[in-house]
Amino acid sequence: MKSPFTSKLWLLLLIPLLSTTAAFAQKLPSIASKTAGMKKYPGYFTFYWDENNGKIWLEIDRFNKDFLYVNSLPGGLGSNDIGLDRGQLGGQRIVSFQKIGPKIMLVQPNLDYRAISDNANERRAVEESFAKSILWGFKTEAADDDAVLVDATDFLLRDAHDVVGSIKRTRQGSYKLDASRSALYLPRTKNFPKNTEFESTLTFTGGEDAGGFVREVAPDVQALTLRQHHSFIELPDNNYTPREADPRAGYFGISYFDYATPVGEDIEKRYIARHRLQKKNPSAKVSEAVKPIVYYVDNGAPEPIRTALLDGARWWNQAFEAAGYKDAFRVEVLPDSADPMDIRYNMIQWVHRSTRGWSYGASVQDPRTGEIIKGHVSLGSLRVRQDYMIAEGLLAPYEDGKPVNKAMMDMALARIRQLSAHELGHTLGIMHNYAANNNASVMDYPHPQVQLDRAGKIDLSKAYGTGIGDWDKLAVTYGYQDFPKGTNEKKALDELLAQGRANGLTFISDRDARSPGGAHPTAHLWDNGANATEELLHVLDVRKKALQNFSEKNIKPGAAMSTLEDVLVPIYNYHRYQTEAAAKLVGGVNYTYAVRGDKQLVTEVLDKKEQQKALDAMLRTLSPEVLTLPENIITLIPPRAPGLRNSRELFAKRTGLTFDPLAAAQASADFTVSFLLHPERASRLVELGARSNSLSLQDVTNQLIENTWKGRRENGLAAQVQLQTEQVVLTHLLALAQNPNASYGARAVATAAIADIKRHATSQAKRTRDDNYKAHLAFTLARIEKPEEIVPTKVLDLPPGAPIGDGIFGCE
Repeated sequence: MKSPFTSKLWLLLLIPLLSTTAAFAQKLPSIASKTAGMKKYPGYFTFYWDENNGKIWLEIDRFNKDFLYVNSLPGGLGSNDIGLDRGQLGGQRIVSFQKIGPKIMLVQPNLDYRAISDNANERRAVEESFAKSILWGFKTEAADDDAVLVDATDFLLRDAHDVVGSIKRTRQGSYKLDASRSALYLPRTKNFPKNTEFESTLTFTGGEDAGGFVREVAPDVQALTLRQHHSFIELPDNNYTPREADPRAGYFGISYFDYATPVGEDIEKRYIARHRLQKKNPSAKVSEAVKPIVYYVDNGAPEPIRTALLDGARWWNQAFEAAGYKDAFRVEVLPDSADPMDIRYNMIQWVHRSTRGWSYGASVQDPRTGEIIKGHVSLGSLRVRQDYMIAEGLLAPYEDGKPVNKAMMDMALARIRQLSAHELGHTLGIMHNYAANNNASVMDYPHPQVQLDRAGKIDLSKAYGTGIGDWDKLAVTYGYQDFPKGTNEKKALDELLAQGRANGLTFISDRDARSPGGAHPTAHLWDNGANATEELLHVLDVRKKALQNFSEKNIKPGAAMSTLEDVLVPIYNYHRYQTEAAAKLVGGVNYTYAVRGDKQLVTEVLDKKEQQKALDAMLRTLSPEVLTLPENIITLIPPRAPGLRNSRELFAKRTGLTFDPLAAAQASADFTVSFLLHPERASRLVELGARSNSLSLQDVTNQLIENTWKGRRENGLAAQVQLQTEQVVLTHLLALAQNPNASYGARAVATAAIADIKRHATSQAKRTRDDNYKAHLAFTLARIEKPEEIVPTKVLDLPPGAPIGDGIFGCE
């Protein structure tokens, strides 16, 4: 029991503390007095603009209540390689304001780990087991009974999008944010009942070590000024029902670990990403939506491109109609008064860069459920010009006295329609589907489907498909069907996927298609045709015809002759993607994303005859006939004219300024051989050859050597092409033999193939009287006998064919 003296002592100590706290509270001005004379922006989070001091004062009247915080980049850098594009979405986080004395914390909980339980202690155990993040700390500057006022300026003027990090990661310079040259951007700082939007102008200084990509786009490399956007968004209500993910359905989504899951069930929960869409009458076969999905096309896109974007995006209404909706999907032009970064607008944005590059579809999602709140497509504006140039290369259209062939613009616009639909599909939640060629899905990457008519002329009329494919309709029905009450949803979705399989619809996505050592026979980027081998032979025929027709008529009258090289590059390399597709048939394994009990194919080794046909077609791409450019083309291309950029999209050269047909041929040959002798493919060929009726790695290396080193000797330039192709083959065999990532068996076969080349070279050296061939053989023997002393010639890469840079998921 405490003595009266102890109690009095505690009281004496507590009175000054209470007086200090009361005095602190009394010293804080009211929000009205603090913001007197400032412009008030009422809305979701009311804020005030203090023009005299250039500050934003934020009124916070809701604590411990979650909302969504999103940052984005409305004003970009313009470099595809660095990736800081106009309209780029940044991080999206569930956050809440928490009050601790005079401090206001912006707290992000850790939603990757949860306990979906009514038991508060169970939820607390998970919350306390994993870190959360306090994103920012504010100080209370004014207060009313249920609200406080904080200075949000520093929060809004920070580098939330990590511009500094993006530039550094791409090795383009060391920059830092300069506060003296940064300010709030009032034209895009607005407030609405359910979302509060802020924007700032930020300047990054430094640039002493600025890289070429920065120098290409910045007016002054020592001062890069961009804009960043911040959105505070009310979270959706609880009436949305998440839909469980299925690996066969082809949806992006969310996942988290639920520690309330009973032992014996999967602790990781997965749900698809999709917009909220409900039928007014779920029991009806066809019904209007409670609230349609509406997208807006950038009003900055010029005609006729704007109309093409609208047309392509509207294709998706076909899929929603197939799912039983009427007028549930609309696409309109963005009103002039609207902000593209406003969370209320699903956007198709027209983005300019200094080079052509990837387009992509992103979205803002509710991290709790996967519900898509905003879809945002970014379309690179230079893509349409690339397709137009490919058409120029195919048609050689510029004849004196004749109008420009309309087929070129038709093809370019057809591609834009398809691209608009493709990227919008990602913002609906749908992944790529690379097994859905022949126009079964707009979510594949399409190569132009160019035909040769009966007269042998090139026909572009069906270069790109139109409309939504059958897979797309199946995917939308899977993701967006609103089932009547009482429906067993899981059973209904399983039946839907089973019907799709019965109709020949399959799904294979990025990881399987993008791997250079991939094995799936139908999963390829930028390919066409039901059979990759047959399509490669067709593409080679189209390429041959285009090269036969190639002349000064491939460029406009008055254009510098050196620009013929720009047009030649995509035509000479026209077969590159179909070559990659055919490579996957060599050592190919067909498989699906099967689940137990669905009775679909699990794995199956591709028939040896099919593999052999693919190998034969690939070996044709290494022939001097295919690789050697004719003299009439070579003599047309002078060194680059003054004032024209030396673009990386031109052929690499070893001859200085003059055109180098041998370098072009080497890069193409290296491309083919790199796929055939990829260490993953080589190791798989050893494994498959040992256990099935498959090509073996010995089969591949033997035929590769027979068709190059032991092939019929050529003359002239074709002979030099042949010799360097042989060296390319040797380079890849030497690399495979020493590659620690390849299997022992693959390395052993490569070593045996090198020994075969050595025997052949030794024998030929004793017979030949050709000085060039003799030198080639001597160099070969030196490379084999002393590989550590003879440095191989540097590999030349093909000029970028796909949009420049590495591909990323959810983009094209």
